[in-house]
Parts: sequence; structure tokens; C-alpha cells
Amino acid sequence: MYKFFPESRLVCVLASLAMCASFSAEAACSRKMNVPMATTGLSVMAQGNDITGIYPEMLRNIASKEDCIFTMSLVPRARLELLFENGQADILIPATHTPKRDEIGTFIPLIHNRATLISIQSNRPALKSLQELIAQRNARVVLVRGYDYGPVYQSLVTELSRQARLSWEADPVSVARVLKAGAADYTIMASSIFAGAIQGDARVDDLSEKTRYEALAELPWGESGLYLSKKSLSPEDKQVLQDIFERAANSGIVWKSFQRYYKAEVLKDGIRP
Repeated sequence: MYKFFPESRLVCVLASLAMCASFSAEAACSRKMNVPMATTGLSVMAQGNDITGIYPEMLRNIASKEDCIFTMSLVPRARLELLFENGQADILIPATHTPKRDEIGTFIPLIHNRATLISIQSNRPALKSLQELIAQRNARVVLVRGYDYGPVYQSLVTELSRQARLSWEADPVSVARVLKAGAADYTIMASSIFAGAIQGDARVDDLSEKTRYEALAELPWGESGLYLSKKSLSPEDKQVLQDIFERAANSGIVWKSFQRYYKAEVLKDGIRP
């Protein structure tokens, strides 16, 4: 038996359907999203022409469920930062939350992380602060160009540069090779990035059992995630992406991926949900 609606109710139903259709249309990205990436431990890896790892896996998973396409490409880290600053990248991922990046992007946290002091195991006393590192006048430090762990980290860069104790490399594997060769004594980065970079690289994978990670008082836990560009994204696309990634963060998918890719001893000092 058919059920007829009064005209006023029919109008309301049709209006509701139209509104749902409108919301569905708004949930789609208006174009392909440009996501250049730099190799970052097991978070972003290059295998031939394929881009793999925790975050590419997450983006592909999102693309299979949401009406958004992410065009990923590999670039050096320093170039990646420049592309994002110039509005030529829609998303910067992974990225540590910093005041400098807040000026050009909207941050969405996915995980907690912190930078650690990294060196090859030795009998030297443990360092507990950046001041102790600065006081070691003969100790040399090598860092990855384009990495940024906040104002304290940048102040350290300035001081070590003034003392002519700082050198730069393009990526974590290059840093590991410098440490292995004895051309530098320390580096600073997230432990997961370093551990992931040396894993499976025949030139430095022997360091996996020789690496020393030390938490420093001035480098506390912070947030890592992604930035949405304020320059390249329309307000509509920015809102769609923000909703998508906030749902991903709340689902815990990123932490589960880190647990799948990394040993517990690597995560304990540098990554937590």
C-alpha cells in the first residue's frame, strides 16, 4: 500500500535530500592534491619508482575511501620545504609542528614525537641537555638540511654554526654515513627517522645495533603530523582535507602503522600516540 505525504512534508523531504546531496558534493576535493615528499625513515620510502611507507600508505587508504586523489612525488627535503613555502605543495607530510610553519600552513597533529641526540655507542657519559652538548667544544654535529624541531633547535643551530662545529647533509642516510666515518660525533632527529633510514641500507645498516639515543631536557615531546597550505588550497578544499585528516588522526591509524613498521625500543624514546 502506498503512503502519500502531505505537500508540506514532501517539500521538506525533497529539501533534506537536496541538502544531503550538497554535503556529499562538498565532501569531494575539487582537484588532485599535490603532495611532494622526502624520504623520511620508514615514514616515506623510495623503492624504485614507488613511494611507500607509513604516510603514503595512509594517503592511499584515504583516497580509496574519500573522493580525493593525492599525487605523490619524491624531492629532497630542503626542496620540499621550499615548495611548501612557495605554495607549490598542497600538503607537507610528515611535519613537526613549529611556529615558522604555522605562518604558511594549518597544522593537523597525527602523532607525538621528539627529537633525540643520536650517536654511535661509546663509553662517554650520557648527555642530558643541549647545554652539555654545547659545552663539549670538540664535539661535531651533523644535521639534515630542512629539518626543524622548533625554536630551541634553531637556537642550537645558530650557536653551533657560530662555533664552526656544524655540518649539513641532505638526508638521514647521509648523516648516518658521516657518523659511521667518524666525521661527526652527534646528530639530532626523531629516533624513528634515523632507525628507519639505516634499516636495509647496506652502507649503514650495521649501525642498527650500535646506535645510542638520548633524550635531552630542552627537546620535549611535540606534535608531528601534516600541514595544509594556506597559499595553494581553496577554503573549500582546505576544509574537506581538514575533516578527512582529523578523522584519520582520531582513528589511531598512524600509531598502529608505526607499531607495525618499528621495533618497540625505537618508538619508546621518540614516538607515542
